[in-house]
Amino acid sequence: MNLRLLVVDDQELVREGLSLILTAAEGLEVVGQAGDGVEAVAMAESLSPDVVLMDIRMPRMDGVAALRRILARRPEARVVMLTTFGSDEHVIAALRAGACGYLLKDTPRAALAAAVRAAAAGELLIDRDVARRLVERTAGEPPPPGLAAAARQLTPREWDVLELVAEGGTNSEIAERLVVSEATVKTHVARLLHKLQARDRVQLVVMVHRHRMARR
Repeated sequence: MNLRLLVVDDQELVREGLSLILTAAEGLEVVGQAGDGVEAVAMAESLSPDVVLMDIRMPRMDGVAALRRILARRPEARVVMLTTFGSDEHVIAALRAGACGYLLKDTPRAALAAAVRAAAAGELLIDRDVARRLVERTAGEPPPPGLAAAARQLTPREWDVLELVAEGGTNSEIAERLVVSEATVKTHVARLLHKLQARDRVQLVVMVHRHRMARR
């Protein structure tokens, strides 16, 4: 079954270009295009896409506001922000609003389809330079209550997975490094999210770097 995609950008040529790239990839289907946040919210509800690829700066309603409304109505939706704007403020706003990833528009076309598939699979999607700036920007925030105690409960294999997630590794990359199945990696990631009370993989990355988490 094809992954259903919604492409959102206020520039028609950009929407068309992204749609052509994605529909040419095996297993992907662009079911709709929206030109602003208002259209994106309506189409996300009516078309039920698996992944929404959305710009941040748009007329009528920006991408962050649209993201919040889409997730309020369809919490299972995966929303990836794709934009030319790599400022810390945009990154933090999008990720805190629930985006599952943040890619810059200069992402190579060969990597775009793979990124969409990774988003649908629940993987981390954030440019590594953007992740580094995000960590630096939030470096002064105190650790969540109980984080140190929770970290002490992690198994050696969970630490292996956590360290590779913090490096930006995908499930397939981690599975190859540890010589295990992707299903096993997914199980470990799910346990890490539960034990560390993290919302998603982005929060795991930030936790590790911001609070200098390390196995003892």
